[in-house]
Amino acid sequence: MVDKVYNFGAGPAMLPEPVMQQIQKEWLDFEGMGVSIIEISHRAKEFVAVLDEAQSLFRELTGVPDNYRILFVHGGARMQFSALPLNFAGCVASKQCLYVESGNFAGLAAKEAQAFCNVETIASSAESDFDRIPELGSEEINQEAAYLHITSNNTLYGTRWNQFPETGSIPLIADMTSELLSRQIDYRQFGVVYAGLQKNLGPSGMAMVIVREDLLGHADKQTPTLLNYTQCDKDNSLTNTTNTFAVYVIKLVLEWLKEQGGIAAIEKRNEEKAARLYQVIDGSDFYRGVARPADRSIMNISFKLATEDLDAKFLREADDIGLYALKGHRNVGGIRASIYNPMPLAGVEKLADFMEEFERLNG
Repeated sequence: MVDKVYNFGAGPAMLPEPVMQQIQKEWLDFEGMGVSIIEISHRAKEFVAVLDEAQSLFRELTGVPDNYRILFVHGGARMQFSALPLNFAGCVASKQCLYVESGNFAGLAAKEAQAFCNVETIASSAESDFDRIPELGSEEINQEAAYLHITSNNTLYGTRWNQFPETGSIPLIADMTSELLSRQIDYRQFGVVYAGLQKNLGPSGMAMVIVREDLLGHADKQTPTLLNYTQCDKDNSLTNTTNTFAVYVIKLVLEWLKEQGGIAAIEKRNEEKAARLYQVIDGSDFYRGVARPADRSIMNISFKLATEDLDAKFLREADDIGLYALKGHRNVGGIRASIYNPMPLAGVEKLADFMEEFERLNG
C-alpha cells in the first residue's frame, strides 16, 4: 500500500479525516455513556440533542431562514424523486410539474415523478450529451405548474447551474446532492432543496430536505407516512427509527466545516482545487474536458484521453500511487475526479502533477 490514499470517488465519498478519527474515538463510548451511538434509542435525550445540534449547525452555516424546515429522511435522494410530487403536485389541480433534464439523475427524477404527476420536461441538454446546462427562458416556465425541478450539479458530466432560473410564483426545487455546502447559496430562491448524504454530508442511505414551511400540508392522501414531509416535520424527523449514526456523522461534518471557516472559506478552497485541474486540462491537447467551460462544476471534474486504452493505463498508474476511484461513470467513460469539501488541496496537487507527468510520458 502507498503511504497516503486520496479518494476521488463520486459517492460514497471521502469524509474529513478528523471526523473519521472522532467517530473512531467515540465508537465504543459515546459521550461517556458506555455505549455506541448506534446502540442508543433514537428518542434518547442524548440522540435528540445530536439531531437538534445538526439542524442548528446547518442553519448557522448556510443562513437558511427560519421559515424553512430541515428534515432528515430515508432513502437518499432517489427516494425524494417520488416524495416530491407526492408532497407538492397536489398544490395545483392539473398536477403539472416542470423538469429540466441536465444529466442522468435529472432524467431519473423526472421519470420517477411520472407515476405521481403530469411531468413536462421544458429544457434538456441530451442532444449535446449533457455537456452543458440547457438554456431556459422565463416564458417556458408555466406559472400554473406546481413546481420546477432542477439538478444543480451533475455528478456524471461535471456541470452545474452557475445561475439559478427565476421561476416567478412557482417554487424552484433543487437536487443539490453533489454540491450541498460547497458554495454559498441564497436559500430564499428555492421552495425545496434536498441532497443525499454521501457526497459532502456523511454516509449513504439518507437525505436532507430543506423545505419552505408554507409548502407543507399539501401531500396526496395516498402518500406513505415515511414520504410525507409534513409528518416528518411534525415528528422532528423521528416518525420511525432513523439512522442515528448518519445524523451523528452529519453533526461532526458540520462541526468540521465550521472549523474550516464556514462555507465562504470552503468555497474558495474548492474553486482553487478545481482551477488547478482545469488548468492542466485547458493547457493540453492530451486531455479533453467533458463539460463546456461556462458550465463546469467545481465538485466533479470529468475528462477523457484519446483512447480507452490510455484511460485504462491512466487509471492503473494513478491507483498505484494512491489516487483512488478516478474511473468515470459507465455512461460517460474517461476519468472523473470528485473533489468534494473534504478533499485536501494536497490530493488535487498530486493528481495534477501526475496528469502532467502522464502526458509527458504518453503524449
